[in-house]
Amino acid sequence: MQSQRNLLLIGLLFVSFLLWQQWESDKAPKPAPVAQTEHFVPEAGQTGDIPQVSEQATTANAVRKLVTVSSDVLKLTLDTQGGDIVSAELLSHKLVEGKEQPFVLLTSQPQHIYVAQSGLVGRDGPDSRTEGRPTYEAAQTSYQLADGQDQIVVPMTWTDSKGVVFTKEFVLKRGDYAVGVDYKIDNKSADPVQVQFYGQLKQTMTTPKDQEGHAMVASAYRGGAFSSEDTRYKKYTFDEMKDADLNKTTQGGWVAMLQHYFVSAWTPNANEANSFYSRVIPGKDQAIIGYKAPMVDVAAGQQAEVTSKLWVGPKLQDQMAKVANHLDLTVDYGWLWFIAQPLHWLLTVFHGFVGNWGVAIIMLTLLVRGIMFPLTKAQYTSMAKMRMLQPKLAALKERFGDDRQKMSQGMMELYKKEKVNPLGGCLPILVQMPIFIALYWALMESVELRHAPFALWITDLSVKDPFFVLPILMGASMWYLQKMSPTTITDPMQQKVMQFMPIIFTFMFLWFPAGLTLYWLVSNVISITQQTIIYRQLEKKGLHTRT
Repeated sequence: MQSQRNLLLIGLLFVSFLLWQQWESDKAPKPAPVAQTEHFVPEAGQTGDIPQVSEQATTANAVRKLVTVSSDVLKLTLDTQGGDIVSAELLSHKLVEGKEQPFVLLTSQPQHIYVAQSGLVGRDGPDSRTEGRPTYEAAQTSYQLADGQDQIVVPMTWTDSKGVVFTKEFVLKRGDYAVGVDYKIDNKSADPVQVQFYGQLKQTMTTPKDQEGHAMVASAYRGGAFSSEDTRYKKYTFDEMKDADLNKTTQGGWVAMLQHYFVSAWTPNANEANSFYSRVIPGKDQAIIGYKAPMVDVAAGQQAEVTSKLWVGPKLQDQMAKVANHLDLTVDYGWLWFIAQPLHWLLTVFHGFVGNWGVAIIMLTLLVRGIMFPLTKAQYTSMAKMRMLQPKLAALKERFGDDRQKMSQGMMELYKKEKVNPLGGCLPILVQMPIFIALYWALMESVELRHAPFALWITDLSVKDPFFVLPILMGASMWYLQKMSPTTITDPMQQKVMQFMPIIFTFMFLWFPAGLTLYWLVSNVISITQQTIIYRQLEKKGLHTRT
């Protein structure tokens, strides 16, 4: 199999991969957006114990306030009515490269709702009241992690008609995207109290325009996911939520909403049996995924505490793995995760040495191509021997003309006589394809590359080259590599396809992330260098002649 055929194969496989990925994300029709008229409606879980609350009942409560709390990496906005997180700004990640405005992950904007809700339901839960959710009291409307502080605790309190004091605390730690959401229950009444914690994520299902992918680039997954004791990581799409509510009881686990680079996830206590649920709000373009912890009984005159954590931030694998088992799998590398994970690890190691993600990509490319050099050498040696046979193949063509059957028989006899394997170049290309696809997702899913500069005009490796210099250089290198390679392609249609492959790939890569284009360009340059060296070595040994 000649280099052109290999190039055609890798092109067809890669284009097919992209088309399949895009079809997976786009095959279902997207629902039309629905206007948001209510700030919050607690949605019923599988057992129906998270009650529906009307807008009239909600607004009948005391006037609520918005409380802001900031650490060095997070700025949260809390609604005292219910104590929900209605906004989350990631201070270390900018909304737009080069601007100071932080990236907003959670938001209560009418055009796109994405909030983290939590409360206590059950027989005596304050969020089960028919008159509406409780409005907590906070001592301040703004909290800030001070210099020298490792963490900040924001308490909000509410007392029911029986004198039971509920304190909801939010705990933010320095450099940490895991937020503690805890309840302290002080039962000062004469009767026992029974409550159950729930935490859920509510989001508009229609994809915002700023998260829509390009048709030429496979889109990252956006939707729900969960982990249980029998399933480390499972997506639960918005379409699946429409078809059936999630209803699963498991030890530990987590529930999450995913998007490109970022994730929010409720992580219950690992030693408790938790109930996972989902729901699509009737008449609205909104979906919920959440969990309920076991029921908690608090005797009269006693106190109890219920704890949970909410990850709200970028997909940082090392940190997420410490928060909950398998939470790091939300960095979705697909079915080639076992290759992509070590590639990402190597990329991180290289960045630790050089401090530049673009240079780290180049170093990773050199290492990968170095490891595959034995296969590459076998491929190029086979190609060189095929080049040696070009004059004899041309003679066969002249002898047999358009008789394809005799031409094929003559070629097989010639290969057998000269001890040349025409498939010698195929295996290396098939081995390289999984590595390339894994590296594709490793680069696509690495939040570290978001807004990461390389050099000169490349200020963000996660988006396309603004001046298309890298794609053009990549196409030129691909064309030159094609010219270096031998061919036995006689079919005019295949010849035309091969001639246009560099142009087709250049067009595709115009929209690819600069980091991935950089990898392909460097890989091509390495291929050209390796092929030139191997050919010259073979020439010296007399195994290679000019065509």
